[in-house]
Amino acid sequence: MKVTVIGAGLAGVEAAWALAQRGAQVDLYEMKPVQYSPAHKYTGYAELICSNSLKAKRVGSAAGLMKEEMRRLGSLCMEAALETEVPAGGALAVDREKFSDYITEKIENHPNITVIHERVDKIPEEGYVIIASGPLTEEHLAAEIGKLCGEKYLSFFDAAAPIVTFDSIDKEKVFFAARYGRGDDDYINCPMNKEEYEAFHEALVNAEAVELHTFEKQEFKVYEGCMPVEVMAKRGADTLRFGPLKPVGLTDPRTGHRPWAVVQLRSENNQGTLYNLVGFQTNLKFPEQKRVFGMIPGLANAEFIRYGVMHRNTFLNSPKLLDNTFCLKQDRRIYFAGQMTGVEGYMESAASGILAAQNLWLAAKGEEPLVLPADTMLGALARYISDESISDFQPMGANMGILPPLDTRIRDKAQRYELIANRALESLQAYLDSRK
Repeated sequence: MKVTVIGAGLAGVEAAWALAQRGAQVDLYEMKPVQYSPAHKYTGYAELICSNSLKAKRVGSAAGLMKEEMRRLGSLCMEAALETEVPAGGALAVDREKFSDYITEKIENHPNITVIHERVDKIPEEGYVIIASGPLTEEHLAAEIGKLCGEKYLSFFDAAAPIVTFDSIDKEKVFFAARYGRGDDDYINCPMNKEEYEAFHEALVNAEAVELHTFEKQEFKVYEGCMPVEVMAKRGADTLRFGPLKPVGLTDPRTGHRPWAVVQLRSENNQGTLYNLVGFQTNLKFPEQKRVFGMIPGLANAEFIRYGVMHRNTFLNSPKLLDNTFCLKQDRRIYFAGQMTGVEGYMESAASGILAAQNLWLAAKGEEPLVLPADTMLGALARYISDESISDFQPMGANMGILPPLDTRIRDKAQRYELIANRALESLQAYLDSRK
């Protein structure tokens, strides 16, 4: 069997490796060094751009659990990370050049992998394909993906609001309601009086933002749909009150009056375990988001499982296009992997490459797909990117909030996460054993 893999980033190398290890002949296309994206500089594969940290090592954390699941699935990136690790406390950090070199050598020396250094402008019309071209997909290929999937299902900017866990919201300071009573208490409302709003506004307009790359600045100038909330706030003291924080149609049941301003939170998933801050796409630094958004009534102790982001990021509206095997519903010979699928983060991208490749291999052999249990981190991520009930899809990284809760409520978070992680690994192992 022959497979074309487009892109030698984290997802692409994992996909190529998983297929080659099973006996497939893989043509791996990588446009470096012929052409580089605006963010890439190094000639090696699986280049780490922003940070050399792969997040927490501890299995009782979302990132640590995910990496252990990847290791059990034969991850090349995990093998490379453990070989090139540098001291970083509780995090798994790597020497980024040695990490890339290790993977590059493994890929180039595999007898079943042929690396082709050229830009791909067309999606192959025959044979199995995994598209893992990354968040900075070159414009010619992006246009082809747009034709394949439909332009309305392809985004070029990750303009996402923060997401918090339901359990961490102070229910004594919020109320549940939809505007004018439309809906079934669909929103969590965080009411502000005049003093609270003015203090919040002052902190917001003076908070420190992330510096965008030059190419991102140029593109955001013409992108009208993602104005950061802090930029909107600078247009005037009342701009937010007549925008995303407008209180019209809402009455605080504790006072019987309309609040001065209201921050609304909307459910992010069917389970109601995650809520996003409506209209709060932001470019503030993460600690600033924690500080400033913590001033919102009810969110003082909120657990942010994803901070707001605004950057150049090509990604699909995956719930409309992909199933939980990362296969394109309308063309079963094409799979997607990496950040383009809506997973957020280095190792999440790599993990999607493993799942896409193994599922492609199984599909080609006529065998049942690899659908990991919902209580595993990778199983939950695969379900998230294919959940058709999500109306406003945004990329998501590994977090405990997408996993089903324990049957027994455990107050201590560290203990609770440890139990959830142990359950996930037991479930994963039982599932893998059943497939042998």
